[in-house]
Amino acid sequence: MNWYEKLNDYFPIEEMKSRKHMELLLEDKTSPYKKVESQDYVMMYAEFDQCIFVDYLWVAADTRGQGTGHKLMEMIKQKNKPILLEVEPVDPDEKDTAKRLRFYQGEGFKHAKTINFQNRSFQTNEMAPLEILYWAAEIVEDSFILVQMKKVYNSIHKYKSTEIYGRKFSEAEEILQIDESRNRANLLCV
Repeated sequence: MNWYEKLNDYFPIEEMKSRKHMELLLEDKTSPYKKVESQDYVMMYAEFDQCIFVDYLWVAADTRGQGTGHKLMEMIKQKNKPILLEVEPVDPDEKDTAKRLRFYQGEGFKHAKTINFQNRSFQTNEMAPLEILYWAAEIVEDSFILVQMKKVYNSIHKYKSTEIYGRKFSEAEEILQIDESRNRANLLCV
């Protein structure tokens, strides 16, 4: 299997960018999007001035629990920037959702509970709720995470959306907001 097939096999369709989307990001010399891969893992991420966004992290089932994911996280933690990522809420019918959250909890990630992300699927255009997790060596506020996620959304998620998906994506301000009244349980208590 190639890198895209590995990701596409593992992640729900609601979370997957198209292959064309990722390839165009990787080919664009001005894009911060990067791929690190071996036969045992694939990590897609974007490095910005003030943060790193992990878009996808896949580790082969037969090598999980052997420290591969931890080594990849350590590699980007060495850059000493906050790390952001999106996760789906735990689905009792999908055992890997809880495993992913436990992995990120073990890596020291925190849940940005006040950020409301009204995400739509790239490929189906249906609502696909996601939550934001982050890791930082120093304390950061959700307001900082929000600003960085808007940069991620505009430069990675919305990248050539009309050309790739045939539709214009929502503006970041419409779908990413701080909502102090959100009564969202901490996802990392799994």
